[in-house]
Amino acid sequence: MKEIIHKSMRWSISIAVITFVLAAIFSIASNGALHGVSWTFGLIIVLFIVLIGIIFDMIGIAATAANETPFHSMAARKVYGAKYSIRIVRNADRFASFCNDVIGDISGIISGTATTLVVIQLAQSIHIANNSPLDYGLNVGLTSLIAAITVGGKAFGKSFAITYSKNIIFQVGRVLQFLEEKIHISILKEHKKKKSNLKTKK
Repeated sequence: MKEIIHKSMRWSISIAVITFVLAAIFSIASNGALHGVSWTFGLIIVLFIVLIGIIFDMIGIAATAANETPFHSMAARKVYGAKYSIRIVRNADRFASFCNDVIGDISGIISGTATTLVVIQLAQSIHIANNSPLDYGLNVGLTSLIAAITVGGKAFGKSFAITYSKNIIFQVGRVLQFLEEKIHISILKEHKKKKSNLKTKK
């Protein structure tokens, strides 16, 4: 029991630190990209951030829905990405937590902040007074639209991820293998089980 709590606490702290760092990077990058651009280009950036959240949410759902059995025969035939697909399925809880909770939630928060900046840019371009009824309506309308696209996209992504979980995880496995072999970035490490040295009694 204590070991489980210890592992959970260590994972929670690690994921919190990762979230803080990634959120800072996302925030700086989005604010930098939106600075001094037109509201139309800013809206494209917002939609791109929303798309990132939808894609990672879909990958996280696929990881929990996929079965590792088909990947074993592929790994036996040395199919590129199969071994890494098995790693994803075996670590589905943590992998899904990273995709859904970290990247997904960060994308949602950043897209909300970016939408506010786009509304300000749009209001300035068409000369709408701050805090006017039209400015308020524009803010509510655009924010609601982005929220609807996000929720609708994730709903579609969940159905797609469950249906095509094997194909999705296989493609992600190929990406992970490429990152590790070509760029030397290891996302999921392989944990080998220790063999028990039990002596049989004669």
